[in-house]
Amino acid sequence: MDFAELKAAVAAGTVDTVLACIVDMQGRLMGKRFVAEHFVDSAWKETHCCDYLLATDLEMATPDGYKASSWERGYGDYIMKPDLATLRPVPWLEGTALVLCDVLDHHTHRDVPHSPRAILKRQIARAEAMGFSPMMGTEIEFFLFAKSFDEVRRSGYRDLEPISGYNEDYNIFQTTKEETVMRPVRNHLRAMGVPVEGSKGEAEVGQEELNIRYADALACADHHTLAKHAVKEIAWQAGHAVTFLPKWDHRKVGSSSHVHQSFWRDGRNVFFEEGADLGMAPPMRRYLAGLIRYTPDITFFFAPYVNSYKRFAKGTFAPTKAAWSVDNRTAGYRVCAEGTPAVRIESRIGGSDMNPYLALAAQLAAGLAGIEEDLPLADPTSGDIYGVDDATAFPLTLRGATEALRDSAMLRAAFGDDVVDHYVRCAEWEQEEFDRVVTDWEIARGFERA
Repeated sequence: MDFAELKAAVAAGTVDTVLACIVDMQGRLMGKRFVAEHFVDSAWKETHCCDYLLATDLEMATPDGYKASSWERGYGDYIMKPDLATLRPVPWLEGTALVLCDVLDHHTHRDVPHSPRAILKRQIARAEAMGFSPMMGTEIEFFLFAKSFDEVRRSGYRDLEPISGYNEDYNIFQTTKEETVMRPVRNHLRAMGVPVEGSKGEAEVGQEELNIRYADALACADHHTLAKHAVKEIAWQAGHAVTFLPKWDHRKVGSSSHVHQSFWRDGRNVFFEEGADLGMAPPMRRYLAGLIRYTPDITFFFAPYVNSYKRFAKGTFAPTKAAWSVDNRTAGYRVCAEGTPAVRIESRIGGSDMNPYLALAAQLAAGLAGIEEDLPLADPTSGDIYGVDDATAFPLTLRGATEALRDSAMLRAAFGDDVVDHYVRCAEWEQEEFDRVVTDWEIARGFERA
């Protein structure tokens, strides 16, 4: 939907509400609902939000320790600048359109450096300066539950019942039962301009996967964010809960967000070279070497919460090593479509809770560093990589990922010290909040027997 189409829809009375949204550190949509007439009159130019929106946790707490936003600084305003190229209808909400906004400093009118969208745009610009257009696609996994969000919350998140009773991986009969949610998800997102290709049952009870066609990196992150939001709202409308928590039950496999990536120039995939080993051109080999070398540095952006690390477990299709392989789902990085013009890298490390802007930006930073440093790529690893001892390890706890982020010279050069320090504080706070809570596991294990 372009701006002229929006104005015509508002004049015709078919659109009465416009959602102006930023993306917060957790990858959620935050913003305002405008009366459509006001939006097309003036709010399309800019509006404002409190700067704490990029310095909160999942609970919307206001942690100390942030340089950019604090009680001492008075929690002022940011500018929300609508990106009219992202304007689109919201088909599952009556009379509603949505636009994504960039976050600008209220005084300088420049991008707020730690805004997720700004971080990704900066890495895209870096790639484009080298002559590359990053193209990316994500796979989105989640669990669908029989009860509603309200029912689940009132139960204290206990006795969770997935919508199905058995592993539904590729199962057409079971996923037919879930079409009250998944059919509107696919069709509404397509109508919204998000190029959904399809959905399938995943390898657990009640687990779904949504596939969206690859696009330029910024559009990919936009599509991913809009799709997650749509899944939650459409499931809620149908009376079901959904979770993007990577590991909601230690007995179940987790949910991921695999990222497919390649570089293009003049309409062709420059990761491909006819006659090269596996069809991998030198830029692809160096980019992949950078991903592997710097996986420890960027792990926090794949896995931002304590729960994220519960997913990394042997025999669950979630990787535990930053090795690469050819069409091998035990690897952290899988080369797909080898020997063809569609050759690409699939990163399998990210969880379903990742912020796509941050995860894509971090991978671009690592891969571009590999190209700049002309890093050599080791031979692919084969077989069961869970048991390979000499493969590159990455942090398997939030504490480890936080320290790797803090100490990353590569990310400090790519993102800037203030941005890295901002997200280090984000990681520290998440760990501090977990550390102060007594869990059900501790009580059940030690109440009588300790």
